[in-house]
Amino acid sequence: MRADLLLDAVEELDEALAAVDGFDAVLVGGLLRPRPAQAGGLSGLADALAGTPLASRVAEAAEKTSAGGGDMGHFVALAAARTALLGSVHDALVARVDEVTGRPVADPWAAGPDSGEERAGNLLVAARGWLCDLARTGWQGIDHELVGGAAPVVSAMLPDPALRRLATLLDGFAAELAACCPGASLERVPVRRWADLWARALLLTLPGAASGPAVSEVSGRLLPLGVDVQEHATAVQAQVHAVFEPADGGVSRLVRASVSAPKPDTVVGAGLWQVLRPHMSLLAAVGEGRAVDIDAMPLTAEGDLLWDDSRARAGEPADVFTTARVALPAAAAFAVSPLDRHPVRIAVPVLVEGYGVEGDGVEDARDVAGGVVLDVAGCRLRVDADRVPAAGPLTPQAVASSGACLGLLRWDAGEFLLQPLAVERTVRKKPVAVHAGAWAGGTSDKAGARAEKAATDAVVVLRERAGKLLRK
Repeated sequence: MRADLLLDAVEELDEALAAVDGFDAVLVGGLLRPRPAQAGGLSGLADALAGTPLASRVAEAAEKTSAGGGDMGHFVALAAARTALLGSVHDALVARVDEVTGRPVADPWAAGPDSGEERAGNLLVAARGWLCDLARTGWQGIDHELVGGAAPVVSAMLPDPALRRLATLLDGFAAELAACCPGASLERVPVRRWADLWARALLLTLPGAASGPAVSEVSGRLLPLGVDVQEHATAVQAQVHAVFEPADGGVSRLVRASVSAPKPDTVVGAGLWQVLRPHMSLLAAVGEGRAVDIDAMPLTAEGDLLWDDSRARAGEPADVFTTARVALPAAAAFAVSPLDRHPVRIAVPVLVEGYGVEGDGVEDARDVAGGVVLDVAGCRLRVDADRVPAAGPLTPQAVASSGACLGLLRWDAGEFLLQPLAVERTVRKKPVAVHAGAWAGGTSDKAGARAEKAATDAVVVLRERAGKLLRK
């Protein structure tokens, strides 16, 4: 791993992000009657796309919108320009990560068949109209009446599987906006986040945009690397990162397998495994430190396994650090779909060894932002401790006292970060591994067992209450 390359500036990265920030600031006040400062943000976006296939359409959209005459087509062009800029940032950062890791480059993107959402074109137009009304009003002008306009569109979309992706996005976006109404009283606007959601949703209303990636069936051996737990108040997802070795002897690939489940906001910590575990045998394999043999498992062109327990069986023991040292360096990534090319999407498994920890002890090994900082060959690599799940034994203190760390290389707020999945520590002169997903399949660890019992009791009570309500 060439950690020194993480310090080198990426050419024109700051300029691209500045253009995105300028446009995002315009959305705060709205596109109905842009002020001179806002017009500068629109022209900056157009200038950043000069020389590209989108140049003429974006320039026209920026000009018309600056004059207060922007229509639906102009807003779509602006959203496409913003998405293309962030896509270029994503590609530049991924290219840098490829240099750092020295792994094979991803294959070109292969799109799947159309999802067939054209047959519900009226709903797509309705959704597009609501999103354009949001843009005209701006985040500071939102109120419950405007935000509530999404409800009938979402209700009409949800029964159609082809539209469910967009419906879910609109529903969550509207709920987030509703919780912040009225916009005029907001002390802080999540500018980048709302602009991300708006642009993505608007482009998904275009015919063909929601088409999924191509899917094929694969057989071979799956070597888990770790689990990334993503938690929301009412939902949780466990995403297993792994190396897939094809049975036909082809190139090893980096893949993901995810399971998600709804949950009440009272189920946290180790209780998350209670709602996830019944849905995926892979979690048990991760907790036990085993490989998984898969047969004809669906795999998308983005590297996501569509998990089916009936096509998987537990294999032999597989140590994740052995996998990281032997199999990970030769594993190639999959391409990313056009709409998913965003810096926040970057999550590349890497193994970091031979580092030092800043400070003389665990309590001192933190920078001003509160995270552990690793010194990798003179490169300061901050650990994203906020992403370490409470549903496992891995802690920032364990990272600070480790000698090897397997994690996900991410990029946020202008720097690369390391999200730990597992660390290796020396205890009584022997290497001991600590995994974020160690409790995924159950545990005999005392702390884990106590947390598991408390979570089990809470989940049982909730299921009994839900059963009584359903019987009524």
